[in-house]
Amino acid sequence: MGKGEQTRQAILDEAFSLASCIGVGGLSIGVLAERTNMSKSGLFAHFGSKEELQLAVLRESQRRFADVVLRPALRQPRGLARLRAMLVNWLDWTRAVDLPGGCVINAAAAEFDDQPGALRDEVRNALLALRRSLGEIVAKAIETGELRPDTDIEQFVFELNGIYQATQQNRRLFNDPDADRRALAAFDRLVRDSAVNH
Repeated sequence: MGKGEQTRQAILDEAFSLASCIGVGGLSIGVLAERTNMSKSGLFAHFGSKEELQLAVLRESQRRFADVVLRPALRQPRGLARLRAMLVNWLDWTRAVDLPGGCVINAAAAEFDDQPGALRDEVRNALLALRRSLGEIVAKAIETGELRPDTDIEQFVFELNGIYQATQQNRRLFNDPDADRRALAAFDRLVRDSAVNH
């Protein structure tokens, strides 16, 4: 990695952490210049506009999510072991990458859901990719015979996403120390509802 790439990555690291606290919409070249002790023109050399910076942060979030959540889960055996690993990694990912304000993409989904444009498209595509990955993992659990052949994959993924969202709210807003335990209990119930011997 050359010096320019190292500088760009250092800026992205700071922007990623900051976006967790103030949201992607709150990121600006000016705010980041202050945080990194760089000039605005220096930052513009790496990110030509505020939107380019914001898009880079959203892509960085996706890259780190894949490294911390998706790839380790895919190393587990196909089926429910992989599905459970995916959920556990997902629940823990903001702690694993030290995001003080929570998931950047999750927050951006609420920020940009009704604002057409490149940022909304990036968030939407990231979440659609996650849904596809979850759907593929559920499909493998059907193939292994652990879930019933008539399992509604889209419904399963919808409920899995609901478990994640409820856990984040309980953990972050209500400081519920039982949030993770409740999430895994909900996951186990979801699996039981679709299990072959149910």
